[in-house]
Amino acid sequence: MKKYNIQNYIRYKEDLKESLKILPHHGDNYDKYTREQLIIKFSPLVENLARKFSTADQASGVLSILDLFQCGGEGLTKAVDRIDWETLNKSEDKEKTLKSFLSKRIKGAIRRRIDIARGSVRIPEHKLNEIRRNPKDKKMVAMFFNSIFLSIDAQPTGNDEENMLHQIADKSEPYNIHLLNIYLKGLMEKHLNYEEYEVLRLSYGLDCNKHSGLEIAQHLNIKGSGAHVRVSELKKQAVETLIENVDHSQVLDIV
Repeated sequence: MKKYNIQNYIRYKEDLKESLKILPHHGDNYDKYTREQLIIKFSPLVENLARKFSTADQASGVLSILDLFQCGGEGLTKAVDRIDWETLNKSEDKEKTLKSFLSKRIKGAIRRRIDIARGSVRIPEHKLNEIRRNPKDKKMVAMFFNSIFLSIDAQPTGNDEENMLHQIADKSEPYNIHLLNIYLKGLMEKHLNYEEYEVLRLSYGLDCNKHSGLEIAQHLNIKGSGAHVRVSELKKQAVETLIENVDHSQVLDIV
């Protein structure tokens, strides 16, 4: 197992296993469970969702898989307190409805924490020198756009070693976000089509407030139950297009 303490993980799994053993069985009568029992019952859901997130450094910053478990656990706890029991009891499939409700909030908690931890990713000097010696290498461009635009639920390409960005102390001045956004929009206007441009602009709030996937789907007139999935696909497609078409010299000084 990579990137987390095995002893802590084993202890966590054993404690959860013992807690699940003594959990009462009320079927889908979830209102009969106590708050603590609901949290324990759906703790395996947290691990299942957390494992779908990338732990590559450019995607999650300094967070390990155990950190994602903890963030998801916090999201689960808050979600349990916000269950609308009246709506749940009216549902024909209570388990599906409740899991959908909890999953959305667990994933949201993990995404928000990763956004904070990832921050403005800096590339170590030895990596920059390595890339300078290989000017045709697309790693520089990929690192730049992934550090800014990589969706939390997207899986980076390549093996773990290639995707690793070693964190180092950074005393340099932070990016001027306004100027960076203007620069990014210039690259996007040059290389992306309308839908790709709008998805990135609205997703990351380059000149506006950040929009949700459903809001972006409405703006682009994307309809259907899979509208948010299409938005996510467009986002990844846009980033891949930028990586493929932008020259490393255009991002070297920014990084």
